[in-house]
Amino acid sequence: MSEKDTNETVNEQLVNEEVTEATPVVELTEEEQLKESLEKEKDQFMRLFAEFENYKKRTNKERIELFKTASKDVMVSMLPVLDDFERALSHIEDTKETKELKKGVSLIYQKLFTTLEQKGLNVVEVKKGDTFNADDHEAITQIPAPSSKLKGKVIDVIEKGYKLGDKVVRFPKVVIGQ
Repeated sequence: MSEKDTNETVNEQLVNEEVTEATPVVELTEEEQLKESLEKEKDQFMRLFAEFENYKKRTNKERIELFKTASKDVMVSMLPVLDDFERALSHIEDTKETKELKKGVSLIYQKLFTTLEQKGLNVVEVKKGDTFNADDHEAITQIPAPSSKLKGKVIDVIEKGYKLGDKVVRFPKVVIGQ
């Protein structure tokens, strides 16, 4: 062995001795070990409990959301029927049909609309002259605005929009001024 190798070996031994002297081994009593184990178990239990509580809240929220929107498919499929009733009512008014026919169609329309409203369907209110918002409206077409005040505004509402609870199931279809 060379002198250099011997010096390195001696240095390593000195470092190892210093490490063992600097870090004394602390032995815990059985009681302290049990307390430490108990704390670990208690911490694990609290984390599991909190995780379970979050799970319960999340599933309850999902269940409520599911109940609110469970009828969405039925509602969406009923919207064209509602539109047809509105068209029939406007056609009956135009042709001046008999009062009984108009009254009968109107009653059926009101009954259908009231039933759908009770199940959570609401009309999205849009009026002529409202400012067009791409997040709230679906633009079908743009036409030259009759006046400068109507530029970028709703000129006509082609189809009503509907909400089921807080979610829009059909956006109102509008014509906007250019």
